Amino acid sequence: MRPILLAGHERALTQIRFNRDGDLIFSTSKDQQICAWFSHNGERLGTYHGHQGAIWTVDVDPTDTMIASGSADNTIRLWDIKSGKCLHTWEFPTAVKRVEFNEDGTKLLGVTEKRMGHLGTIVVLDINLDPEAEQSDEKAMTIVCDESKATVAGWSYLTKYIIAGHEDGSVSQYDAKTGDLIYNIQIHDLGSPITDIQWSQDRTYFITASKDKSAKLITARDLEVLKTYVADTPLNSAAITPKKEFVILGGGQAAMDVTTTSARQGRFEARFYHKIFEEEIGRVRGHFGPLNTVAADPTGRGYASGGEDGYVRVHFFDKGYFDFMYEVERERANRMA
Repeated sequence: MRPILLAGHERALTQIRFNRDGDLIFSTSKDQQICAWFSHNGERLGTYHGHQGAIWTVDVDPTDTMIASGSADNTIRLWDIKSGKCLHTWEFPTAVKRVEFNEDGTKLLGVTEKRMGHLGTIVVLDINLDPEAEQSDEKAMTIVCDESKATVAGWSYLTKYIIAGHEDGSVSQYDAKTGDLIYNIQIHDLGSPITDIQWSQDRTYFITASKDKSAKLITARDLEVLKTYVADTPLNSAAITPKKEFVILGGGQAAMDVTTTSARQGRFEARFYHKIFEEEIGRVRGHFGPLNTVAADPTGRGYASGGEDGYVRVHFFDKGYFDFMYEVERERANRMA
């Protein structure tokens, strides 16, 4: 799995997103730039300029018409993918840490930071997918997270629920129409922030990553924990591969902490776990700092990771990967029969 190395950022990566077809990658960084890349060869398609602070998050709508970004400059910006034009800007009192479109691209949520006397919120915006149309400044809904601030959030299947991960390690389920809180369950260790939520392709379940060195597979309907994946380092990101029973975890002890902890925690690797059996089956090295974000190619061909070192690494699985997984699963099935 020789990677394609994408060197378009000057500072740490914050998030990577594939489009629905898997042929485009969008990356954000603390260098105030959004980059678009062709996934098959790593050629840079372009950059999106306009934010005045570190960009924390990006998402691409299902029709490949627009992307949305959230930044430390306290704005969400909507961009036309082809032209690079900024179509609209929404302003907030604090930084925006996560954005995500719903399944049909007609709604966009944003997670705002708790800071300077402002409570953390989840805001919902109505989106018109016509790039020529005016976007509304009005917020369709605002959910105030007064117990523990939301760090990440996303839309479940059929836009039925908004699922949020919190700074205290809990996960909340909100009614996507009313904003009412349905469940709040302590999923990870108390006080261990949830750093990422990523969905299965049908959005009926999702995976969390946490600073408590674990990732968990959880149902969207009732927040039942299905599987737990235990790592040896704090996790920043986790992704579910669509074609194989497989999850990818990314993290790493921050460089400033490596000297005060075991040397083992200084390893910066993507960790691969069997989704069903919860066992680690391999690691991929390459980054020179913690992995801040991992994303699975929706076609199942590979994955991408972004690190504190400022690089995006795109890996395509070779034939041996698929053959190996088949042999492992067949051996397991025979043992259980």
